[in-house]
Amino acid sequence: MSVRRARGRALSGTFLLDKSTGMTSNHALQRVKRLFDANKAGHTGSLDPLATGVLPICFGEATKFSQYLLESDKSYRSTFSLGVQTDTGDCDGVVTDASDASALTLETVAAAIETFRGPIEQVPSMYSALKHRGQPLYKYARQGVEIERSARPVYIYDYQLESFTPGATALLEVYIKCSKGTYVRSLAEDLGVLLGCGAHVSRLHRTSAGAFSDHQSTCLETLQALHEDAGSAALDRLLLPVDAAIADRPVAILDARAAALLLQGRAVLLPEGFIPDLEADIVRIFRDDEKFLGVAKLTDDGYLAPSRLVST
Repeated sequence: MSVRRARGRALSGTFLLDKSTGMTSNHALQRVKRLFDANKAGHTGSLDPLATGVLPICFGEATKFSQYLLESDKSYRSTFSLGVQTDTGDCDGVVTDASDASALTLETVAAAIETFRGPIEQVPSMYSALKHRGQPLYKYARQGVEIERSARPVYIYDYQLESFTPGATALLEVYIKCSKGTYVRSLAEDLGVLLGCGAHVSRLHRTSAGAFSDHQSTCLETLQALHEDAGSAALDRLLLPVDAAIADRPVAILDARAAALLLQGRAVLLPEGFIPDLEADIVRIFRDDEKFLGVAKLTDDGYLAPSRLVST
């Protein structure tokens, strides 16, 4: 039986896309994949069509480490509209209720925001990509089906009110740094409930995902122009290394013999002089010729057990 080969180039690395508004994360992924002419790619954490900002896209061997970006902290800048509630919690939805928010003051709103810092419980939106029986919740919502959702713990590290514009529909500009699984639209809706006026997200921009910032990212228009000028291979200079998503993890360097054993799936002794970081979940492994091999877990008895290895 013949094996069907994937179309495109076998390249590995991480590209940081500055996603524009109006497109799904999957649509953005497919556009980027075609421009790079890559045979394997995946994004790390969806952004709503409304949202803009940094969307890391992993190619080839880098996809093996995308889970660590999915689990990383994120930060956002967003505009909340107070006094208007929508069925989706954002400006793409249908208005379900409206009230006059002109009585709200900067002090009242700032005090309400204070209550959302730190550990909180959050009920995921019905218009989120969270899955129920294999289907994202938003598909049920579009069919008018309400699924019971349990509150989930998330952590809000920072929540700053950057500007406030009073009025019948008051506008807030906020900065949020939060743990994985946090829904900004739910933060807006919950704030609206607390203030008694309803609220929704009218703008959302992701400023960081893990160690990656929007300042490092490239928009599709720039990528398209580079491709038209010099072709797919010219885009490779925009790729970050395969291990970029886990660059904050400690490094262990193995000699050729230990590296060969690890690549066979066997645990190896910690290299001499390596001081383990007991808070780190994984260790990045390099061969002594600077070749990245993958990640391993530190065992209680002083061994490195292979976890995710790259193809060599």
